Amino acid sequence: MQMSREEFEELVGDALDLIPAELTRIMDNVAVFVEDEPDPATPELLGLYEGIPLTERGEWYAGVLPDRITVYAGPTLRLCRNRDEAVHEVATTVVHEVAHHFGIEDHRLHELGWG
Repeated sequence: MQMSREEFEELVGDALDLIPAELTRIMDNVAVFVEDEPDPATPELLGLYEGIPLTERGEWYAGVLPDRITVYAGPTLRLCRNRDEAVHEVATTVVHEVAHHFGIEDHRLHELGWG
């Protein structure tokens, strides 16, 4: 499926807007990015969380670069046949990566249906 970078970025913004305010208020030191493609070693990766989850931060946590959530347009759009599927997949990916920021592991996300 084809979609402009701007349209895809809007989908990511819309997905972030779906996260309840109670949760976004406690998200800390995290930035969200859109990239076209992941590292070639993981070509079909839809999203990636890089950082220190909130559950693992201690008193020492200060002065560090923000955690990074990246959503990859290329693999997502190759997976989807239409805009509705893209909206759903982007929302699922954003929730999945934000959950990692909160310390929720992949196995639990799969149990909850966000895998």
